[in-house]
Amino acid sequence: MRVLLLGADGFIGRRVTDRLLMDQELQVTVLGRRDSADIRFDLTTGSPGALARFLDAVAPQVVINCAGATYGSSRTLIRSNTLAVATVCEAIRRSREPARLVHVGSAAEYGPVPGGVPVSEQAEPRPVGPYGVSKLAGTELVLASGLDAAVLRVFDVVGPGAPTASLFGRLAEGLRRALERDEAQVRMPDLSGYRDFVDVRDVARAIQAAAVSAATGVINIGSGHAVRARDAAQLLVRASGFEGAIVEENRQVLLPAQVGGPGGDHLPGHHLPGHRPEGRVAAGEPVPWRQADVRTARDRLGWRTQVPLEESLGDVWLETACRV
Repeated sequence: MRVLLLGADGFIGRRVTDRLLMDQELQVTVLGRRDSADIRFDLTTGSPGALARFLDAVAPQVVINCAGATYGSSRTLIRSNTLAVATVCEAIRRSREPARLVHVGSAAEYGPVPGGVPVSEQAEPRPVGPYGVSKLAGTELVLASGLDAAVLRVFDVVGPGAPTASLFGRLAEGLRRALERDEAQVRMPDLSGYRDFVDVRDVARAIQAAAVSAATGVINIGSGHAVRARDAAQLLVRASGFEGAIVEENRQVLLPAQVGGPGGDHLPGHHLPGHRPEGRVAAGEPVPWRQADVRTARDRLGWRTQVPLEESLGDVWLETACRV
């Protein structure tokens, strides 16, 4: 099967590239802005006609779109997450043999949801902020394109290669710096929110499964468990061996022994039925609860997670500690 991969240099894209190249049944071509790409093309500025000509030359049976932006100005997010998707959809429509499209969406498209329950693909999206809005607009373009297409609405991705601007990328760098300088504290934003953390390698497997399946529409990709960010952070702290304190902005000092122990917060993945999150909304994203209903992914893709959160965060620390 011939596959055209977009966004191969990103956090998710790099793992998808590794996964696809291991499959001898797949012939992979990479399109992107960097010199490492097989085809140099900028989705934010290139025309659908020019991209369609590349599609005709490669004749992919599947196009996987991992391209996009997580950070930046509203203009950057719209160009990368919406305009670029419009270019991809139109180019596929114009090509001689329209390929199947697998597009990577985001759980941020849902926005605030009721606490204590998983969100299904049928939930009405109500994104907050430019990122969620731009990703939802991209998803709507794919769904309205008339193409053979699936949108994988990916929840909170963790694992090796996490950007330093991400929650655990920032924490890992802070822990490394504190250990090197013998500091007693690491400062972090509010960690009271609950998130559905899924390892990037599991996400890559889901994308590969979607590429070779006939599934269409929106499909949630997550662990199916909501974990308090504070509990997840402590898994990374323990992996590092840091014995100081994590100081959350506008919250109390939290010592490692105070979190996740007997009688304390629930351990990751072990929340009581009907349990609702407490505490304030996470800084910068007013969504205190996020948990995926993953039944569609299991039923239509035959996919479920394989990498435990503790292993995923342990690998984040190992990569950070070994970085020169």
